[in-house]
Amino acid sequence: MAGVSELEPLIETFDAAAGYLDWAAFGPLSPAVRAEMNADAALLGTGRRAGIDLVSSRVDEARDLVAAVLGCAVDEVVLQPSTTHGLTHAMQGLTGDVLVSAQEFPALRVTARRAQDARGLLTVREIDPPDGIVTVDAVAEALTDDVTAVAVSLVDFRTGALADLPGLRELIGDRLLIVDAVQAFGVVDVDWAAADVVCGNGYKWLRAGRGTGFARFSDRARERIEPLLSGISGMQGDAATTGFPPPPLPTAGAYSIAPSDPLAASRLAVAVRDVVDAGIPAVAAELRARAQDVMNLANRYGVPVLTPRDRHAGIVTLLPDPQDAAPLAAALANHGVTVTARGATIRVSPHIGTGADSLQLLGDALAQVATTRVVVIDAPTGELDLGALES
Repeated sequence: MAGVSELEPLIETFDAAAGYLDWAAFGPLSPAVRAEMNADAALLGTGRRAGIDLVSSRVDEARDLVAAVLGCAVDEVVLQPSTTHGLTHAMQGLTGDVLVSAQEFPALRVTARRAQDARGLLTVREIDPPDGIVTVDAVAEALTDDVTAVAVSLVDFRTGALADLPGLRELIGDRLLIVDAVQAFGVVDVDWAAADVVCGNGYKWLRAGRGTGFARFSDRARERIEPLLSGISGMQGDAATTGFPPPPLPTAGAYSIAPSDPLAASRLAVAVRDVVDAGIPAVAAELRARAQDVMNLANRYGVPVLTPRDRHAGIVTLLPDPQDAAPLAAALANHGVTVTARGATIRVSPHIGTGADSLQLLGDALAQVATTRVVVIDAPTGELDLGALES
């Protein structure tokens, strides 16, 4: 497998229990993140200025690394407590109409609606494309002169579908493109320059833990998005500055409320450096390969896959037949496989460090359901549904 040898040092750091296939929900912290967190916490416990200043410098270090991945200037990046914090800053300061999918993750839909209700200067226009997958064609059908921004997840949390960022950029022209990158940052090889606002978090695929959010606001975004929620860390001057209120910073730092947590910044910096050192294109290719392994198992045992096979990252969403959904969820749990079951779907999300042992457990669970699958008989004709016999 191309690139695996170069990735081996990173792959070897994965020490989650066999059967953990839920990286799209939470990424168990990496050994490097745990070690750095403990070391920096010890420094903060000394009471020595040198140690406190050293840990505080992790904020700039994390911003530098995020900016390098996004291919932007450092002053366009600000750390946030979460993805939703960054999206809230973007939506609250936006005016006009924003397009968003009705089936998007709530971080986008809720922040947009809250901004609409709070100020009355933003109108949310929801689209409802097939399977909730945002495509260029779906956006094109809804695009009007009143639309000032399009908001989308680069990787859809339900289906794992990968949005066509360059295609959306070309379609919407000078409008703002706001991207939720939480399921993509560090594990998808994409030209981030297509987006004006990118908000993400390191607690999933980066294995950095919660609190490791960030946001990028391009020059164009800062011209059009008012830093309405700018707080003490987003103002010019310092705590001794007289006059009220001080003007916001001219950088992305304006979209912050309070100083960043240096321990969270430390975890984010370590995690981003790990994927940068390994090479994000190689990481992305290997992640797609692991997702393909899951799809192959689903094919073998006759479980339908909702995830687009030609445009995906690490998420594979299974859509079992209704009579199979509960038995499959139970079989996965009994075999020690951790996934996310939501409604009629089962979301399986491996990582590059997912080994053969985890895939074996998944395969065993799928095989169990396949061998006990109920044969469906068409009552009016008495014909067997041969598809139900596949195993």
